[in-house]
Amino acid sequence: MDDLDRAARALRRLPPSLGPVRLVAVDGHAGSGKSTLAGRLAAALGDAPVLRLDDLATHDEPFAWTDRMRAQVLEPLGRGATARYLPYDWTLRRFGPARELPPAPVVLVEGVGAGRRELRPHLAWLLWMERAAGASWERGRHRDGPDQAEFWDGWVVAETRHFAEDPSRPFADTLVRERIEGYDWLPGPTGAPGPDQIITHRDGLMAAD
Repeated sequence: MDDLDRAARALRRLPPSLGPVRLVAVDGHAGSGKSTLAGRLAAALGDAPVLRLDDLATHDEPFAWTDRMRAQVLEPLGRGATARYLPYDWTLRRFGPARELPPAPVVLVEGVGAGRRELRPHLAWLLWMERAAGASWERGRHRDGPDQAEFWDGWVVAETRHFAEDPSRPFADTLVRERIEGYDWLPGPTGAPGPDQIITHRDGLMAAD
């Protein structure tokens, strides 16, 4: 059992946080590796649904998506119903056809701001990708290429403002640090793991009790 399998096992054992759902957030700076981690965790969880906040954000509202999240996702999942949200098309600059998000035992939400204050009461666990802002943005710029340089310039300003007003890292349950192979799973700023917690940390790895 590798570290992702241990993490998946531990997350499954958390109590539901939104109706029947364990809503698990993957937050961090743009370019920090959130999407990759969420995808690997989803696979370890048996193809758990993943909501990517890029689908709720827009060019004009990179962080003003809370109302859409509440109406289209949180309220139906809280009732045990399938959520239907309208994903934003970043090329056409408009919302596209609805996608479904079922009320699975674990649902992942990944993106910058996934741990914001409006969402935290609905979260079973908050993971923070432990990579510095500058290093994350540099990797993101390299990934997206020079054609997206203007977008990144504006994004850095918006992200910096967002985390200054509504930081996520201080509330993270677990800090996740990339290794060459796998991840280190470290206690978050919310406090050292105690005997009553589902997820503990031993030797830098997440393990289920």
